Amino acid sequence: MRGPIIRSPSLDLVVPSPLCRLVEMPLTASAAPAPELSQDELKRIAAYRAVDLVESGMVIGLGTGSTAAHALDRLGDLIRRGILRDIVGIPTSKKTEVHARAVGIPLSDLDNHPVVDLSIDGADEVDRHLNLVKGRGGSLLREKMIEGASKRFVVIVDETKMVNLLGGSGLAVPVEVIPFCWSFTMGKLRRLFDGVPGFDLRLRTTSGDEMTPSVTDNLNYVIDLFFEKGITGNLDEISDAILKIVGVVEHGMFLGMTTSVIVARKDGSVTVINRMGDRSTVTG
Repeated sequence: MRGPIIRSPSLDLVVPSPLCRLVEMPLTASAAPAPELSQDELKRIAAYRAVDLVESGMVIGLGTGSTAAHALDRLGDLIRRGILRDIVGIPTSKKTEVHARAVGIPLSDLDNHPVVDLSIDGADEVDRHLNLVKGRGGSLLREKMIEGASKRFVVIVDETKMVNLLGGSGLAVPVEVIPFCWSFTMGKLRRLFDGVPGFDLRLRTTSGDEMTPSVTDNLNYVIDLFFEKGITGNLDEISDAILKIVGVVEHGMFLGMTTSVIVARKDGSVTVINRMGDRSTVTG
């Protein structure tokens, strides 16, 4: 249901849900319409906005993926210039570890730093309750461990990642499974969602080789779940049902973990959605 329209000299804003109070602030003062930015430019805008939250002395969870990569570059630059000091990064994947070392971010792990001040990461989907689908890059287990240990978890996305229902983009909801008898585990997952219209699943394989399973950093496989119209029902109950299947290691739904979502829009404006209890507010 559409909410009231708030008019200002520079924009019209529709409030779509009572869960959110929306206020968007353009980054530029000009009233002229700005050209649409590329998706990569939007990712960089969101990432830089998140790195503004980092303070010297913090332990930072370092996300994985193309959006999080911009945050790594920015963080490394600020460390090299002496603007940020005594930063410790906890990488969520081997790929992130390599990137972070290359840009000069000092690294550690949860064994030595069990409490993380702030994690910054991208997401594949974000719903209106700030639940996420993550891990289509295969790093879901380490991401969930590190981001779950964080005092604050800030998600950085462009506006294309916002969805009404998780799984609603038509892309995969990943489930990490042990390689042993993976087909048996996949059968259990198929039966769990038996009768759901438009449901499908398949073993993730390496690019260009449909016979070779894709292997995670933890030497596990990934089974991708597809929902034609998104996941309906109680997400917590669905999460529990997936995790109860023996052979499942973790899934890519991140429920109730997000502190804030920074959304970069095509015109260069940024919306920050903050969780407040079971509600969310939105500011420019």
